[in-house]
Amino acid sequence: MALEPLSDHVCVERQEVEESRIGSIIVPDTAKEQPQLGKVIAVGPGRRDENGVRRALSVKVGDTVIFAKYGGNEFELNGTEYLVLRESDILAIVG
Repeated sequence: MALEPLSDHVCVERQEVEESRIGSIIVPDTAKEQPQLGKVIAVGPGRRDENGVRRALSVKVGDTVIFAKYGGNEFELNGTEYLVLRESDILAIVG
């Protein structure tokens, strides 16, 4: 994939969650919340600080992360949906 985020941006592919059921009722897709868990696909070089020094990101390609519910921007590339967000929107790395 020819995708390179700029500055402190990270590209994440959402991970699918299991189908939700309430008893024997299946919750429709329109009522489901988007997952907040994803795999890092690409990372930017990092943001420059006030002295002009570039600070590397804490996440790397392949990390599984939990991110803020309303953070980032969604887009589709080659039929796959991705999310581009700032490193500050990433809440945790799942080990």
